[in-house]
Amino acid sequence: MSQKTINRRSILKSAAALPLSAIAAPAIIGTAKAAPMKMRLSTSLPDDAKYSNGRVTYDNLVKHLKADGLSEQIEIAFFPSNQLGQEIDVINSVKLGVIDMMVSGSSISANLVPLVGAFDLGYMFDSFPQQTKAFDAGAAKPVEEALLKGANIRIISWAYNFGSRSVLARKEVKEPADLAGVKIRTLPNPIITECLRLMGAAATPLAFGEIYTALQAGVLDGVEHDPPTILASKFYETSKFYALTQHNFSPLAVYFSEATFKRMEPGLRDKFLAVAQKAAADTRTHGLAVEKEALGVLKEKGVSINECNKAEFRKRVAVQTENFIKQHPDSKGFIENIKSTTA
Repeated sequence: MSQKTINRRSILKSAAALPLSAIAAPAIIGTAKAAPMKMRLSTSLPDDAKYSNGRVTYDNLVKHLKADGLSEQIEIAFFPSNQLGQEIDVINSVKLGVIDMMVSGSSISANLVPLVGAFDLGYMFDSFPQQTKAFDAGAAKPVEEALLKGANIRIISWAYNFGSRSVLARKEVKEPADLAGVKIRTLPNPIITECLRLMGAAATPLAFGEIYTALQAGVLDGVEHDPPTILASKFYETSKFYALTQHNFSPLAVYFSEATFKRMEPGLRDKFLAVAQKAAADTRTHGLAVEKEALGVLKEKGVSINECNKAEFRKRVAVQTENFIKQHPDSKGFIENIKSTTA
């Protein structure tokens, strides 16, 4: 049996026959994965997976990021219960690009761009399905453009707050006269405050994080909000009468910093926007379901729920829309589109 001798000359000869790239290039053990893009999402509501629209929106975003194979490219950190600050501070941080996303109603952004306040006018919408139909037909577009131009914030999806806003108080409310002198918390937003004032209440603007203690201390006599939020935030522990005024079918927005938007690679950006739309659809479906459930749970917890004279409340508040159009003529077109839309 012959034995092949391997020496320096034979190694050099063999190497000479190899392509230059095979000699020069080091062996590639593996390709390092790019770090995911990290974003922060803020909400004022508690960390409640059923009744908090912020948590539900977050869960749906994460679900669709995973389903679409984007969970290793985008990572969202969730901050409920005002952990990053009160809403007015957070919306300004989104404007500056300090916080990437915020889940909230349209009301808070009206402090930056007044045109957004049209969606908070008393009895602007008749129902949530009507709202979606109007938005799908383009009624939200002028507001989205104004917010982007005026505040550097994109609305990447619309959903619903979990139920229409009605009045929770320490006393039964059926007519506007029943609200006389009653201190009802409103969002720190002039549109919402004016709506409740026209309805007859002593409207009292206050940050969300301060509501419970104010109700507990008697600084407030009540609050206007949707049933799941009242349940999740335990406001029912302080006030036991819920009047179904349904004065506001408040749209829920996912606010997205334009600075963050511009940092995203275009291909990833388009995929993320598609995920946001899918998440919003799921959040809308969930919101409609839990409103009824929350009303039932509130009854079990001793809250008296009553119908009221909505026609009279609507009549008293109608002037608000008229005045808004006079102050913001550019709102007339899309407001008329909303009013002419039927569910």
